[in-house]
Amino acid sequence: MEPHTQSQSPSAAADQAHQQQASVLWHQLFRRREIVQALEAIQDLIAISLCMGLFCVMALQLRAIFTSLLGRPQFHAITADILFILILVELFRLLIIYLQEQRVSIGVSVEIAIVSVLREVIVNGVLETAALLLVERVWLPPTFEGVDPEAQVSARLRREVN
Repeated sequence: MEPHTQSQSPSAAADQAHQQQASVLWHQLFRRREIVQALEAIQDLIAISLCMGLFCVMALQLRAIFTSLLGRPQFHAITADILFILILVELFRLLIIYLQEQRVSIGVSVEIAIVSVLREVIVNGVLETAALLLVERVWLPPTFEGVDPEAQVSARLRREVN
């Protein structure tokens, strides 16, 4: 006996193809890899434009520092401007690391935060930046090795009491 083969009519084959197409979820129709590559390219363009902008701001800031040195130097303002340039350099370095490695360096970010707080303390004084320091202390976890200000303050207070 020959096996019985059923041939499908063209309309049945079309219905089956339509059902298979309908069973594909809508999000599977997107080409994820191409979309992700396009978004990464846009992010790189944004980072490159930020680098160019930071470079221009650094050049303008250096020009302002040199012109302020021609007159009577105000060391307080010059120190604040130099620290501002260091912040910009660190931000530039952070963007370069991002462009090279496609990641944000936490260590550089912490350095930028520390230098920013230091600049604010120098420019505004300690009394005006108490809230900023409190926010910075909350943001920085106490898990850095060797850095635990609360332990140092507690030890000093214990010594003073004894």
